[in-house]
Amino acid sequence: MAPTRRILVAVAVGVAVVAGVAGAFAVAGGSDGASDDSAGDGARTVQPGAPGEGARELTDEDAAGIEPPGHTADDTAFMQGMLVHHAQALEMTALVDARTDSEDVPLLAERITVSQEAEIALIEQWLDDRGEAVPSATDHDAHGLMPGMATPEQLAELDAARGAAFDALFLDLMIAHHQGALAMVNGLYTVGGGLEPAVDGFAREVEADQTIEITRMTDMQAARGS
Repeated sequence: MAPTRRILVAVAVGVAVVAGVAGAFAVAGGSDGASDDSAGDGARTVQPGAPGEGARELTDEDAAGIEPPGHTADDTAFMQGMLVHHAQALEMTALVDARTDSEDVPLLAERITVSQEAEIALIEQWLDDRGEAVPSATDHDAHGLMPGMATPEQLAELDAARGAAFDALFLDLMIAHHQGALAMVNGLYTVGGGLEPAVDGFAREVEADQTIEITRMTDMQAARGS
C-alpha cells in the first residue's frame, strides 16, 4: 500500500475515528497553544478541510455525531478472499513437520500458522457481524485462485517432497503466497476500499506481518544458497 494512499485514508476516516480514539485530532490549549485550565483540559477537536480549505473546530456534539465509514462490497470481497487465501497457507504449513529435517522451517511455519489462524477467526467474526457470507476455507469455486495461491499441481508436488527439496519448494511457494496477499491489500485500496476502520486496520496488519515474513524467508533462501 503506497504511503500516499495511507494518508488519504487517514484524512477520510480521521474525524470518524476521533469519537472512538481519545485525542486523535485533539489540540491542547487555546489558539496560542498555551494550556487553558479555565476550559477544562483545553483540548479541541479539529476536522481536516477539503483540499484548499482550512480545518474547522468541532463541538463535542459535532464529534459525537460523526459515524465511521461503513463497509463496502469491495471490503466484503477482500475479507472473504483473504479467508480462503489464509486457509491455503495453513494447508501448506500443516505439511511441514512430517517432511522437513530443518530447524528453521518448522519455526517459520508455526509463526505463520498462529498468526493466520487468528486472522481467520477475526475475518469470520467481521463477516458474521455484518451479515455477510462466511465462505468455506476451500471455496475456490466462488473465489478462484487469488494472487499468489498455489495450484493443485504445486500443492501435490509439495506434498510429495521431502528434506531439503521440501524446504526449498515450501519457501518458494510461501513467498509467492505472501506476495499475493500484499497484492490483494493493494488492490483493496486501489478500488477505494478499506475506509471502514476495521478493514483498514486488518489490511495494514496483513501487510506488515507478511512483509516481515517475506524478508525472513528470503534470508532463509539466501542461507541455503537459493
